[in-house]
Amino acid sequence: MATRVGRRTSKSFRKLPAAPETAGQKRIALQDLAYSIVIPAYNESARLGATLDKVLDYVRTQGWDAEIIVVNDGSRDNTAEIVRGCAEKSPLVRLVENPGNRGKGFSVRNGMLNARGRTILFSDADLSSPIEEAPKLFQALEDGADVAIGSRWLRAEMQTHRQPLHRQLFGRIFNLMLRATLGLQFADTQCGFKAFKRSAAQSIFPLQRIERWGFDPEVLFLARKFGLKVREVPVAWGHSGGTRINPLVDGSKMFTEMFRVRWYNSTGKYDVSPVIPPTIEAVSAERITQV
Repeated sequence: MATRVGRRTSKSFRKLPAAPETAGQKRIALQDLAYSIVIPAYNESARLGATLDKVLDYVRTQGWDAEIIVVNDGSRDNTAEIVRGCAEKSPLVRLVENPGNRGKGFSVRNGMLNARGRTILFSDADLSSPIEEAPKLFQALEDGADVAIGSRWLRAEMQTHRQPLHRQLFGRIFNLMLRATLGLQFADTQCGFKAFKRSAAQSIFPLQRIERWGFDPEVLFLARKFGLKVREVPVAWGHSGGTRINPLVDGSKMFTEMFRVRWYNSTGKYDVSPVIPPTIEAVSAERITQV
């Protein structure tokens, strides 16, 4: 599914704070990469080690020129230590630290703006959609999409383990509200498996304002607002236990955030040109010139 609308015209600018680097980041030389895989993580020590092993094995098997960025969202367990241990063993792994617990939306944004890949994928830490599904999204980008989003509902038979009924009901109601309020005509906006061309990520994420669970609709709303081509791709998916979303508490916040997106748009908050970091090639050239 793809949607297009007119592009933004305002020429005002809004600068965003740079994300802090970690020791793991500084170990990697500045270079252009084919793929970046961003994994937001909050108190994920129980499963993150296995997740990184699976992702690393698959990246190596595919022979991808890639990096794996784990964004630690102020975890209170040893999530950061696990990532640092993996980074010591593999230069493909990088750790990005949030300034405290800011939410999944902030984490994804932080990872996207730190990514060096020409194609950037973000995936939930539980790998509800297996990393083996990533080529489906990458192919959609190669075929002309700017953004490719994994969908659990385009082909529901691909779900290996469905959510509890009450969560399915909440998801359907939320989806209907998004269609009516933000005009997002997608079967599934909330699947934590989305890929972006770098140019699309640099247009969208500097303007993202929602920091917690409701960030997905904002990202898709911005993609549509900027005339980017979005394709929804059916992917295998299985519900994983241990989710931190409370349907009542977080659900009500997500509905509120949906209306915040509409308010931000109507008040011109999105009618600015994003401050895009210098390209890797430009930074490298600048350093060579200085030398």
